[in-house]
Amino acid sequence: MSLPYPIIQLKKGKERSLLQKHPWVFSGAIAVEPAELNNGDLVQVHSAKGEYLATGHFQRGTISIRCFDFEEKVVDDLFFREKIKKCLSLRHVLTFPNTQTNSFRLIHGEGDGMPGLIADVYGNTVVLQSYSLGMQSIKSFLAKLILEEMPFIDAVYDKSAETMAKHGHEKPDNIFLAQRENYHANETVLEHGIKLSVDFVNGQKTGFFLDQRDNRQLLKHYSKGKTVLNTFAYTGGFSLASLQGGATEVHSVDSSARAIEGLEFNVALNQFQGKHQSSTSDVMSYLRQLEMQYDILILDPPAFAKHLNQVSNAMIGYRNLNTEGLKHIKSGGLLFTFSCSQAVDKELFRKIIFQSAIQAQREVKILHQLTQPADHPVSIYHPEAEYLKGLVLFVE
Repeated sequence: MSLPYPIIQLKKGKERSLLQKHPWVFSGAIAVEPAELNNGDLVQVHSAKGEYLATGHFQRGTISIRCFDFEEKVVDDLFFREKIKKCLSLRHVLTFPNTQTNSFRLIHGEGDGMPGLIADVYGNTVVLQSYSLGMQSIKSFLAKLILEEMPFIDAVYDKSAETMAKHGHEKPDNIFLAQRENYHANETVLEHGIKLSVDFVNGQKTGFFLDQRDNRQLLKHYSKGKTVLNTFAYTGGFSLASLQGGATEVHSVDSSARAIEGLEFNVALNQFQGKHQSSTSDVMSYLRQLEMQYDILILDPPAFAKHLNQVSNAMIGYRNLNTEGLKHIKSGGLLFTFSCSQAVDKELFRKIIFQSAIQAQREVKILHQLTQPADHPVSIYHPEAEYLKGLVLFVE
Protein backbone atom coordinates (compact mmCIF):
# COMPACT_ATOMS: atom_id res chain seq x y z
CA MET A 1 0.00 0.00 0.00
CA SER A 2 1.31 3.44 -0.88
CA LEU A 3 0.44 6.25 1.55
CA PRO A 4 0.12 9.87 0.33
CA TYR A 5 2.39 11.33 3.04
CA PRO A 6 6.01 12.53 2.82
CA ILE A 7 8.58 9.90 3.75
CA ILE A 8 11.13 10.36 6.51
CA GLN A 9 13.91 7.76 6.36
CA LEU A 10 15.78 6.64 9.45
CA LYS A 11 19.45 5.93 9.86
CA LYS A 12 20.56 2.32 9.76
CA GLY A 13 19.76 0.53 12.99
CA LYS A 14 17.39 3.23 14.28
CA GLU A 15 14.21 1.33 13.45
CA ARG A 16 14.28 -0.89 16.53
CA SER A 17 12.16 1.35 18.78
CA LEU A 18 9.44 1.69 16.13
CA LEU A 19 9.42 -2.06 15.54
CA GLN A 20 8.71 -2.25 19.28
CA LYS A 21 5.93 0.35 18.81
CA HIS A 22 7.52 3.12 20.82
CA PRO A 23 5.76 6.24 19.48
CA TRP A 24 8.65 8.72 19.44
CA VAL A 25 11.27 9.34 16.76
CA PHE A 26 14.15 11.52 17.95
CA SER A 27 15.84 13.98 15.63
CA GLY A 28 19.17 12.13 15.80
CA ALA A 29 17.60 9.01 14.29
CA ILE A 30 16.61 10.72 11.02
CA ALA A 31 18.76 10.23 7.92
CA VAL A 32 16.60 11.87 5.23
CA GLU A 33 13.63 14.23 5.48
CA PRO A 34 11.87 16.18 2.71
CA ALA A 35 13.08 19.77 2.38
CA GLU A 36 9.68 21.48 2.61
CA LEU A 37 8.17 19.77 5.64
CA ASN A 38 6.12 21.95 7.95
CA ASN A 39 5.57 21.46 11.67
CA GLY A 40 2.43 19.42 12.19
CA ASP A 41 2.56 17.63 8.81
CA LEU A 42 1.53 14.01 8.53
CA VAL A 43 4.53 11.85 7.61
CA GLN A 44 5.36 8.19 7.17
CA VAL A 45 8.55 6.78 8.65
CA HIS A 46 10.66 4.26 6.74
CA SER A 47 13.68 2.24 7.74
CA ALA A 48 17.07 2.67 6.06
CA LYS A 49 15.98 -0.17 3.76
CA GLY A 50 12.83 1.70 2.72
CA GLU A 51 10.39 -0.40 4.76
CA TYR A 52 7.31 1.26 6.24
CA LEU A 53 7.45 1.59 10.04
CA ALA A 54 4.90 4.14 11.26
CA THR A 55 2.78 7.23 10.58
CA GLY A 56 2.76 10.33 12.73
CA HIS A 57 2.99 14.10 13.09
CA PHE A 58 6.26 15.85 12.28
CA GLN A 59 7.62 18.64 14.45
CA ARG A 60 11.11 20.11 14.60
CA GLY A 61 12.69 19.50 17.98
CA THR A 62 14.19 16.73 20.07
CA ILE A 63 11.14 14.55 19.45
CA SER A 64 10.73 14.97 15.70
CA ILE A 65 7.83 12.57 15.08
CA ARG A 66 5.02 11.44 17.36
CA CYS A 67 3.65 8.24 15.84
CA PHE A 68 0.04 7.12 16.20
CA ASP A 69 -0.14 4.28 13.65
CA PHE A 70 2.08 1.30 12.88
CA GLU A 71 -0.19 -0.45 10.33
CA GLU A 72 0.13 1.69 7.16
CA LYS A 73 -3.41 3.05 7.13
CA VAL A 74 -4.85 6.15 5.49
CA VAL A 75 -5.42 8.78 8.20
CA ASP A 76 -8.95 10.03 7.60
CA ASP A 77 -12.22 10.72 9.41
CA LEU A 78 -12.79 7.03 10.12
CA PHE A 79 -9.25 6.57 11.45
CA PHE A 80 -9.62 9.16 14.22
CA ARG A 81 -13.26 8.27 14.86
CA GLU A 82 -12.10 4.74 15.68
CA LYS A 83 -9.41 6.17 17.96
CA ILE A 84 -12.03 8.11 19.92
CA LYS A 85 -14.32 5.07 20.06
CA LYS A 86 -11.49 3.02 21.57
CA CYS A 87 -10.90 5.71 24.19
CA LEU A 88 -14.60 5.69 25.04
CA SER A 89 -14.72 1.91 25.17
CA LEU A 90 -11.95 1.80 27.77
CA ARG A 91 -13.70 4.44 29.91
CA HIS A 92 -16.89 2.42 29.72
CA VAL A 93 -14.94 -0.59 31.04
CA LEU A 94 -13.79 1.69 33.87
CA THR A 95 -17.50 2.64 34.41
CA PHE A 96 -17.02 6.34 33.58
CA PRO A 97 -19.13 8.39 33.81
CA ASN A 98 -21.26 7.17 36.72
CA THR A 99 -23.59 8.61 39.34
CA GLN A 100 -20.71 9.32 41.74
CA THR A 101 -18.00 10.44 39.30
CA ASN A 102 -18.54 12.39 36.08
CA SER A 103 -15.06 13.92 35.77
CA PHE A 104 -12.40 11.75 34.13
CA ARG A 105 -9.73 11.65 31.44
CA LEU A 106 -10.98 10.69 27.99
CA ILE A 107 -7.71 10.82 26.01
CA HIS A 108 -4.29 10.34 27.60
CA GLY A 109 -1.77 11.02 24.85
CA GLU A 110 0.53 8.10 24.07
CA GLY A 111 -1.38 5.86 26.48
CA ASP A 112 -4.39 6.06 24.16
CA GLY A 113 -2.47 6.11 20.88
CA MET A 114 -2.99 9.88 20.52
CA PRO A 115 0.45 11.38 21.30
CA GLY A 116 0.42 15.12 21.81
CA LEU A 117 -3.18 15.34 23.06
CA ILE A 118 -5.09 15.05 26.31
CA ALA A 119 -8.83 15.46 26.83
CA ASP A 120 -10.60 15.67 30.18
CA VAL A 121 -14.33 15.38 30.82
CA TYR A 122 -16.02 17.68 33.34
CA GLY A 123 -19.70 16.78 33.38
CA ASN A 124 -21.02 17.90 30.00
CA THR A 125 -17.79 19.57 28.83
CA VAL A 126 -14.59 18.14 27.30
CA VAL A 127 -11.42 20.20 27.72
CA LEU A 128 -8.63 19.59 25.19
CA GLN A 129 -4.93 20.39 25.56
CA SER A 130 -2.54 19.90 22.65
CA TYR A 131 1.16 19.26 23.20
CA SER A 132 2.06 19.02 19.52
CA LEU A 133 1.31 21.14 16.46
CA GLY A 134 0.00 18.05 14.70
CA MET A 135 -2.80 17.53 17.19
CA GLN A 136 -3.36 21.28 17.47
CA SER A 137 -3.91 21.46 13.71
CA ILE A 138 -6.80 18.96 13.85
CA LYS A 139 -8.40 20.08 17.13
CA SER A 140 -11.62 21.37 15.51
CA PHE A 141 -12.04 18.13 13.60
CA LEU A 142 -11.51 16.09 16.78
CA ALA A 143 -14.00 18.26 18.68
CA LYS A 144 -16.63 17.52 16.03
CA LEU A 145 -16.00 13.78 16.35
CA ILE A 146 -16.21 13.93 20.16
CA LEU A 147 -19.64 15.58 20.03
CA GLU A 148 -20.85 13.03 17.51
CA GLU A 149 -19.63 10.04 19.56
CA MET A 150 -20.56 11.36 23.05
CA PRO A 151 -24.21 12.42 23.28
CA PHE A 152 -23.86 13.50 26.93
CA ILE A 153 -21.16 16.04 25.98
CA ASP A 154 -22.47 19.48 25.00
CA ALA A 155 -19.23 21.41 24.34
CA VAL A 156 -15.52 20.99 23.62
CA TYR A 157 -13.16 23.67 24.92
CA ASP A 158 -9.59 24.10 23.69
CA LYS A 159 -7.16 25.12 26.43
CA SER A 160 -3.88 24.78 24.54
CA ALA A 161 -2.59 28.35 24.75
CA GLU A 162 -0.21 27.64 27.63
CA THR A 163 0.98 24.24 26.45
CA MET A 164 1.67 25.41 22.90
CA ALA A 165 3.43 28.59 24.06
CA LYS A 166 5.76 26.56 26.28
CA HIS A 167 6.93 24.69 23.20
CA GLY A 168 7.88 27.92 21.43
CA HIS A 169 4.91 28.01 19.10
CA GLU A 170 2.50 30.81 18.29
CA LYS A 171 0.09 31.15 21.17
CA PRO A 172 -3.47 30.23 20.12
CA ASP A 173 -6.60 31.49 21.82
CA ASN A 174 -8.40 29.32 24.36
CA ILE A 175 -11.80 28.88 22.71
CA PHE A 176 -14.85 26.67 22.46
CA LEU A 177 -14.28 24.51 19.40
CA ALA A 178 -17.77 23.05 19.27
CA GLN A 179 -20.95 23.29 21.32
CA ARG A 180 -24.56 22.29 21.13
CA GLU A 181 -27.35 24.83 21.13
CA ASN A 182 -28.22 26.29 24.56
CA TYR A 183 -25.05 24.87 26.13
CA HIS A 184 -24.40 25.74 29.76
CA ALA A 185 -21.43 24.21 31.57
CA ASN A 186 -22.25 22.13 34.64
CA GLU A 187 -21.77 24.39 37.65
CA THR A 188 -20.34 21.47 39.61
CA VAL A 189 -18.98 18.03 38.78
CA LEU A 190 -18.63 14.92 40.93
CA GLU A 191 -15.71 12.82 42.14
CA HIS A 192 -16.66 9.90 44.39
CA GLY A 193 -19.71 11.91 45.45
CA ILE A 194 -17.76 15.06 46.30
CA LYS A 195 -19.02 18.20 44.58
CA LEU A 196 -16.35 20.21 42.74
CA SER A 197 -16.53 23.60 41.11
CA VAL A 198 -13.96 23.32 38.29
CA ASP A 199 -12.74 26.47 36.55
CA PHE A 200 -11.51 24.95 33.30
CA VAL A 201 -11.06 28.41 31.75
CA ASN A 202 -8.74 29.95 34.36
CA GLY A 203 -7.62 26.97 36.44
CA GLN A 204 -4.37 25.02 36.23
CA LYS A 205 -3.95 22.30 33.59
CA THR A 206 -7.44 21.51 32.28
CA GLY A 207 -9.04 22.83 35.48
CA PHE A 208 -8.40 20.08 38.03
CA PHE A 209 -5.90 17.29 38.77
CA LEU A 210 -7.88 14.18 37.85
CA ASP A 211 -4.78 11.99 38.12
CA GLN A 212 -5.00 11.93 41.93
CA ARG A 213 -8.58 10.61 42.08
CA ASP A 214 -7.75 7.10 43.35
CA ASN A 215 -5.12 8.44 45.75
CA ARG A 216 -7.64 10.86 47.23
CA GLN A 217 -9.98 7.93 47.77
CA LEU A 218 -7.21 6.07 49.62
CA LEU A 219 -6.63 9.12 51.81
CA LYS A 220 -10.34 9.17 52.62
CA HIS A 221 -9.99 5.58 53.91
CA TYR A 222 -7.38 6.66 56.46
CA SER A 223 -8.89 10.00 57.52
CA LYS A 224 -11.56 9.20 60.11
CA GLY A 225 -10.81 10.94 63.37
CA LYS A 226 -7.50 12.35 62.07
CA THR A 227 -5.90 15.77 61.84
CA VAL A 228 -4.69 16.44 58.28
CA LEU A 229 -2.38 18.96 56.61
CA ASN A 230 -2.74 19.25 52.83
CA THR A 231 0.06 21.24 51.19
CA PHE A 232 0.06 22.50 47.58
CA ALA A 233 -3.66 22.10 48.07
CA TYR A 234 -4.87 23.84 44.88
CA THR A 235 -8.71 23.77 45.00
CA GLY A 236 -8.83 21.14 47.71
CA GLY A 237 -9.08 17.65 46.23
CA PHE A 238 -7.20 15.93 49.06
CA SER A 239 -8.72 18.23 51.69
CA LEU A 240 -12.25 17.39 50.58
CA ALA A 241 -11.50 13.66 50.51
CA SER A 242 -10.19 13.84 54.09
CA LEU A 243 -13.25 15.72 55.25
CA GLN A 244 -15.54 13.26 53.46
CA GLY A 245 -13.68 10.47 55.26
CA GLY A 246 -14.36 11.95 58.69
CA ALA A 247 -11.23 13.93 59.51
CA THR A 248 -11.68 16.04 62.64
CA GLU A 249 -9.50 18.93 61.43
CA VAL A 250 -8.03 19.72 57.99
CA HIS A 251 -5.59 22.53 57.21
CA SER A 252 -4.87 23.46 53.57
CA VAL A 253 -1.93 25.49 52.27
CA ASP A 254 -1.28 26.91 48.80
CA SER A 255 0.66 29.90 47.54
CA SER A 256 -2.14 30.92 45.15
CA ALA A 257 -4.90 33.13 46.55
CA ARG A 258 -7.11 32.17 43.58
CA ALA A 259 -6.65 28.47 44.39
CA ILE A 260 -7.49 29.02 48.06
CA GLU A 261 -10.60 30.96 47.06
CA GLY A 262 -11.69 27.98 44.93
CA LEU A 263 -10.86 25.58 47.76
CA GLU A 264 -12.99 27.46 50.28
CA PHE A 265 -15.85 27.55 47.77
CA ASN A 266 -15.62 23.75 47.40
CA VAL A 267 -15.52 23.27 51.18
CA ALA A 268 -18.72 25.30 51.49
CA LEU A 269 -20.27 23.51 48.52
CA ASN A 270 -19.92 20.22 50.39
CA GLN A 271 -20.93 21.74 53.77
CA PHE A 272 -17.60 20.91 55.41
CA GLN A 273 -17.18 24.28 57.17
CA GLY A 274 -16.08 24.21 60.78
CA LYS A 275 -13.46 21.48 60.34
CA HIS A 276 -11.30 23.25 57.78
CA GLN A 277 -8.82 26.13 57.74
CA SER A 278 -6.85 27.42 54.77
CA SER A 279 -3.69 29.49 54.43
CA THR A 280 -2.21 31.35 51.47
CA SER A 281 1.51 30.78 51.93
CA ASP A 282 4.68 29.38 50.41
CA VAL A 283 4.68 25.76 51.57
CA MET A 284 8.33 25.53 52.63
CA SER A 285 8.08 28.76 54.62
CA TYR A 286 4.86 27.52 56.21
CA LEU A 287 6.40 24.18 57.22
CA ARG A 288 9.53 25.79 58.65
CA GLN A 289 7.44 28.02 60.91
CA LEU A 290 4.96 25.29 61.84
CA GLU A 291 4.85 23.98 65.41
CA MET A 292 1.85 21.65 65.13
CA GLN A 293 2.12 17.96 64.25
CA TYR A 294 -0.53 16.08 62.27
CA ASP A 295 -1.82 12.54 61.94
CA ILE A 296 -1.63 12.78 58.13
CA LEU A 297 0.37 15.12 55.91
CA ILE A 298 0.08 15.39 52.11
CA LEU A 299 2.94 16.66 49.93
CA ASP A 300 1.79 17.00 46.31
CA PRO A 301 4.04 19.65 44.75
CA PRO A 302 4.16 20.73 41.11
CA ALA A 303 6.79 19.11 38.90
CA PHE A 304 10.27 20.08 40.12
CA ALA A 305 11.92 18.60 36.99
CA LYS A 306 10.28 18.66 33.57
CA HIS A 307 13.54 17.84 31.77
CA LEU A 308 16.53 15.60 32.51
CA ASN A 309 18.86 18.57 32.98
CA GLN A 310 16.74 19.70 35.93
CA VAL A 311 16.92 16.45 37.90
CA SER A 312 19.78 17.42 40.23
CA ASN A 313 18.02 20.53 41.48
CA ALA A 314 14.73 18.63 41.70
CA MET A 315 16.32 16.00 43.94
CA ILE A 316 17.38 18.71 46.37
CA GLY A 317 13.92 20.27 46.29
CA TYR A 318 12.08 17.00 46.92
CA ARG A 319 14.54 15.97 49.65
CA ASN A 320 14.25 19.27 51.52
CA LEU A 321 10.47 19.31 51.22
CA ASN A 322 10.03 15.76 52.50
CA THR A 323 12.57 16.23 55.28
CA GLU A 324 10.61 19.23 56.53
CA GLY A 325 7.30 17.43 56.12
CA LEU A 326 8.42 14.41 58.13
CA LYS A 327 9.14 16.66 61.10
CA HIS A 328 5.46 17.53 61.41
CA ILE A 329 3.91 14.06 61.53
CA LYS A 330 2.92 12.46 64.83
CA SER A 331 4.43 9.10 65.72
CA GLY A 332 2.16 6.54 64.09
CA GLY A 333 1.06 9.03 61.46
CA LEU A 334 1.08 8.93 57.67
CA LEU A 335 2.84 10.85 54.92
CA PHE A 336 1.28 10.89 51.44
CA THR A 337 4.10 12.15 49.22
CA PHE A 338 4.17 12.54 45.45
CA SER A 339 6.24 13.51 42.44
CA CYS A 340 4.70 14.27 39.04
CA SER A 341 8.13 14.94 37.48
CA GLN A 342 8.47 12.59 34.53
CA ALA A 343 12.27 12.91 34.70
CA VAL A 344 12.28 11.52 38.26
CA ASP A 345 11.54 7.80 38.10
CA LYS A 346 10.14 5.60 40.88
CA GLU A 347 13.52 4.31 42.01
CA LEU A 348 15.02 7.79 42.24
CA PHE A 349 11.99 9.09 44.11
CA ARG A 350 12.31 6.32 46.71
CA LYS A 351 16.00 7.13 47.09
CA ILE A 352 15.12 10.77 47.75
CA ILE A 353 12.56 9.80 50.40
CA PHE A 354 15.15 7.50 52.01
CA GLN A 355 17.51 10.47 52.27
CA SER A 356 14.73 12.61 53.75
CA ALA A 357 13.93 10.01 56.40
CA ILE A 358 17.60 9.86 57.40
CA GLN A 359 17.83 13.65 57.65
CA ALA A 360 14.58 13.95 59.61
CA GLN A 361 15.62 11.05 61.87
CA ARG A 362 12.27 9.30 61.47
CA GLU A 363 11.62 5.59 61.06
CA VAL A 364 9.34 5.01 58.07
CA LYS A 365 7.67 2.06 56.38
CA ILE A 366 6.17 2.04 52.88
CA LEU A 367 2.49 1.07 53.06
CA HIS A 368 1.46 1.90 49.49
CA GLN A 369 3.19 2.70 46.21
CA LEU A 370 0.90 4.93 44.18
CA THR A 371 0.53 6.00 40.56
CA GLN A 372 -2.01 7.58 38.23
CA PRO A 373 -5.50 6.07 37.79
CA ALA A 374 -6.64 3.75 35.03
CA ASP A 375 -8.16 6.53 32.92
CA HIS A 376 -4.56 7.77 32.54
CA PRO A 377 -3.36 4.51 30.93
CA VAL A 378 0.28 3.65 30.25
CA SER A 379 1.07 1.89 26.98
CA ILE A 380 3.35 -1.08 27.53
CA TYR A 381 5.37 0.27 24.61
CA HIS A 382 5.75 3.73 26.18
CA PRO A 383 6.61 3.42 29.89
CA GLU A 384 7.53 7.12 30.04
CA ALA A 385 3.81 7.88 30.35
CA GLU A 386 3.85 6.65 33.95
CA TYR A 387 4.72 10.08 35.31
CA LEU A 388 2.96 10.13 38.70
CA LYS A 389 4.79 8.51 41.61
CA GLY A 390 3.56 8.39 45.18
CA LEU A 391 4.30 6.73 48.49
CA VAL A 392 2.22 6.35 51.63
CA LEU A 393 4.63 6.14 54.56
CA PHE A 394 3.96 5.03 58.13
CA VAL A 395 6.05 7.34 60.30
CA GLU A 396 7.37 6.42 63.75
